[in-house]
Amino acid sequence: MTLTGHCAVRDDAGRWRAAPGRLSLSGGRIGALTPDADADDAGSLILPALSNAHDHGRGMRTVAFGAGDDALEIWIAALGREPRTDPWLRAAVAFARMAEAGIAALNHCHNTADPHALLTEAEAVSRAARDVGVRVAFALPIMGRNPLTYGDPAPLLARLPADEAARLSKPRGLPSAMAQLALVEEAAAFEHDLFEVQYGPVGPQWVDDTILERIAEGSARTGRRVHMHLFETRYQKEWAEAAYPGGLLAHLDAIGLLSERLTVAHGVHLDEDDCALLAERGVRVSLNTSSNLRLRSGIAPVERYLRHGLRFGLGLDGMAFDDDEDALRELRVAWRLQRGWGTQEVLARDRLLDAALIDGRRAILGDKDRGGQLVPGAPADVLVLDTGRITGDVLEGCADLLDLTLARARAEDVRSLLVAGRAVVADGRATGIDRPAAEAELMAQARAAGAIPPDAALERLRAALAVYYRCGCHRQIAPEEQTA
Repeated sequence: MTLTGHCAVRDDAGRWRAAPGRLSLSGGRIGALTPDADADDAGSLILPALSNAHDHGRGMRTVAFGAGDDALEIWIAALGREPRTDPWLRAAVAFARMAEAGIAALNHCHNTADPHALLTEAEAVSRAARDVGVRVAFALPIMGRNPLTYGDPAPLLARLPADEAARLSKPRGLPSAMAQLALVEEAAAFEHDLFEVQYGPVGPQWVDDTILERIAEGSARTGRRVHMHLFETRYQKEWAEAAYPGGLLAHLDAIGLLSERLTVAHGVHLDEDDCALLAERGVRVSLNTSSNLRLRSGIAPVERYLRHGLRFGLGLDGMAFDDDEDALRELRVAWRLQRGWGTQEVLARDRLLDAALIDGRRAILGDKDRGGQLVPGAPADVLVLDTGRITGDVLEGCADLLDLTLARARAEDVRSLLVAGRAVVADGRATGIDRPAAEAELMAQARAAGAIPPDAALERLRAALAVYYRCGCHRQIAPEEQTA
């Protein structure tokens, strides 16, 4: 197969440029890139495919079932109201939307509908990855502490009616964290060339230290990657400072969790020492700009990342700015916030493209291939954009095509997406599944399952959570929970 158009390439100095050429593909790999002036009229831009370094693969968007945008700790309270649907359908719809936005590889940080059916769900997600045709790193969720709040939940429960407090205080019936951990190797039975299983400790505030140690040991022994939320909100950072007076990251480093096999999501509240340590250990970050805006978490300190050489990719987190999985728009939102103000230059265009095309992929899959660039031998994960809409009013020679792409491109401009040389999107539509029909079936199942609209009990819980964190109750750590 040969693709013709402007091809985006990166030189040895890290500069990205687009020039007319022909890109040959063979055996799922990139063959040769040949300059060709005649390709100038093809009306297309050929790029390495985009990566989504952190997502949850929800086919149903959270606002649709009543979990409206709010501070993370308040928003989470409504997530359990998502209607129960077919796990294959849930994942396949999400993956197809991402593919149609130009995403070839993603981290799927799984949220289980039924903790006791997690293996069944994992198998369904594996099938969805194969059917849609995108590369999926499945972070199997592991958690075990702080189910209600970070820290002592007593002040929260005291603000609620007795019956509601009693209901929330009941054990959640989760399998033990050790049992969840054991499922990682069982789920590995579903791995294939587009699906791999990773350890998914949900976040340090939700995972016991002993389990984190086991995960670090297992990752070192097997090479299996680890994906974990970290310091998404200031309340998580403040909880960590109270629970780990010697420093949470110093503790995670001491148990061997910080390594080149770890990707952390968000990192909004990483300080200078945190960034230096993570960079030294080769950890990567997923920058989730729109999610952090929608969930009121803040703006990640990318200038600090860059100062310390901390590599990062871009993630949608299931919370794209317009709730539409548009990864091309996400580039724009991230750059507008992180480029620098006035004449300050913080995040250069080329470094942004590195994050979107190279580092995001490595945050998902590690360094095992040469993906993310149009170079011979790299996996043929290739995005083709139709440039007609974004160039229609541009005077000849007056605008760089990559600059135009960052300024204007949207998911609607995706012409095709190839993964390992297979066309998983053609003419803007997923080829592996009928995405509109699948969406319609997903919504039919959700409506049949029955919605649970926001009610007075949920509003009381949300209000109590807001007071809990506003007053600093998350810093009240039981002595047995504190780590030196």
